[in-house]
Amino acid sequence: MRAIFGVLSLLLVLAVVGLLVKKQLASTQQAIPALTLPAPTNSAPTPAGAESTSAKPVGAVPQQSQQIQQQYKQAIDAAVQQARPMPDEK
Repeated sequence: MRAIFGVLSLLLVLAVVGLLVKKQLASTQQAIPALTLPAPTNSAPTPAGAESTSAKPVGAVPQQSQQIQQQYKQAIDAAVQQARPMPDEK
């Protein structure tokens, strides 16, 4: 009898945890809006063959991943090309 109550209580706890997980996962699976690049603020020319990703929204996850990778690479390239301020020599 004690084993039966133990198994039933385990099943009840498992059902409650399952419902909570399902509810939590359902609330986190919302549509992610397409990312776009802001308008360039500097007048630096774009390299030949470079696409502007800000003109077209992207819907598929692999395309969004590639777009984020491109944005990251462009941001790093822009940061590397900026001149560092030189300290004053005394």
